[in-house]
Amino acid sequence: MKVIKGVLEEELESSIRQEAAYVKALNAIPPGVLVKKQIKGHSYYYLMRREEGKVKFIYKGKLSEEEIKKYEVAKKMRAKYRKLLSQVRKQISFLRKALRAKEIRAVS
Repeated sequence: MKVIKGVLEEELESSIRQEAAYVKALNAIPPGVLVKKQIKGHSYYYLMRREEGKVKFIYKGKLSEEEIKKYEVAKKMRAKYRKLLSQVRKQISFLRKALRAKEIRAVS
């Protein structure tokens, strides 16, 4: 039983390290989503983000294709890291519960 418990503890430590890495990667990604608005036949871009619980639109003007792609990549990476973070947090929760559980002893 000690072997299994040791493996679970190692896995928990690894998962906690992964969680920290995902949080760090998420914080490195620039916040906000690029929104395109059509005004009088011209395209203008705004950066939509939350500040103090409110949605704010920050005017970016006309952007090049490179900048637009940069924001699209950031959006995809943010979604990827959020999904991975959710999965690793569920795993951490499961491992903590498993380590807290009482050992089942066979009755002779």
